[in-house]
Amino acid sequence: MSKTILITGASKGFGKTWAETFLTKGYNVAATARNVDTLNDLKEKYGQSVLTLKLDVDNREESLSVVEKVQNHFGSIDILINNAGYALTGAIEEATPNEARAQFETNFFGTLWLTQAVLPIMRNQKSGHIIQVSSILGLAALPTMGLYNASKFAIEGLSETLAAEVKQFGINVTLVEPNGYASNIWHTGISSESNPVYDGLKKAFSESENDFGIVEATAPAIVKLVESENPPLRLFLGRVALPFVKQNYEQKLIVWEEWNDVSVEAHG
Repeated sequence: MSKTILITGASKGFGKTWAETFLTKGYNVAATARNVDTLNDLKEKYGQSVLTLKLDVDNREESLSVVEKVQNHFGSIDILINNAGYALTGAIEEATPNEARAQFETNFFGTLWLTQAVLPIMRNQKSGHIIQVSSILGLAALPTMGLYNASKFAIEGLSETLAAEVKQFGINVTLVEPNGYASNIWHTGISSESNPVYDGLKKAFSESENDFGIVEATAPAIVKLVESENPPLRLFLGRVALPFVKQNYEQKLIVWEEWNDVSVEAHG
């Protein structure tokens, strides 16, 4: 019996690439997008193997309804890939209340709603795999992307806790943490209204060396992750990810060690 994968944000980028990859390998795929018409090509090509559904992950009731529809249609949900999200760019001071809340509604709460919705199904099955698409920016922040960084840091904390809670039910959790990729997220995101005091920082950051990965190259890694009997809690995507995070954490450890006497004294 083919396993069923529910993937959000499947209209483009990682989501579209991974959805089609799984379909070519014989999986049942429930693909969701805010504009379901963007999934028509998958429906035409793969027929009964794909269920396309409209979903705005900001809407908790719609998220619950989609999970119910997928369960009724395929009879199980073996893997959830929480991929839907976007990037708000700009200095932290520039972000409006609405922009900040909207970033968390999609990137964090959208992930939470889908996760909560599939858990009873996976618990009853005594199996399942929840894959949260985070970012290396959920482990090491970069300037001018503060709200995006924060939303990914939140997903990291949520998912690491979740992994410890649901392991007893036979459910695995993996945080997928890509480095920068040449994907639509950087072209369809939102930028806060610019404050000129940050122009120099933004210019320096935009001119820094970038080594963006190719979205399609991630497909074999995601298949290997899904088919692993013992999937990791974290999986980096891209050659930049590990060196970047290692350097960041090495610098943190140096400072923590320097201040350790103060920390120990504060214990009492």
